[in-house]
Amino acid sequence: MGAQPASDEIQTRYARGVELRINGQYEEAIQELSAVLEIDAGHIEARHERALALCYSGLFDESIQELEHVRELDPEFLQARNNLGLTYAMLGMNDEAKAEFEFVLSRDPDNEVAKKNIIYF
Repeated sequence: MGAQPASDEIQTRYARGVELRINGQYEEAIQELSAVLEIDAGHIEARHERALALCYSGLFDESIQELEHVRELDPEFLQARNNLGLTYAMLGMNDEAKAEFEFVLSRDPDNEVAKKNIIYF
């Protein structure tokens, strides 16, 4: 049989990357999700998951860069905006964090993550 179609490979590698991240295998998750992005640079969910794995690995600058890229690709991806706000907050970037949570609440006033975190600013 021929090679697996690219979309099947992307789906498989993405799912594996998410599973690895959830299981705390961040380096492996980053590798899998990076492979997805090599095939499809516009795979926004893989980019978001990679940003989370980078953050959990302590690579905060890289995580922020990735989350900011997600924000550029899809400004309405509220989960990514919340994660960007949380990462900013961890690094003491309070104005940036507040702006992210305010944006999320402007789109989704009942967003629990943003509601819980905006009170710190």
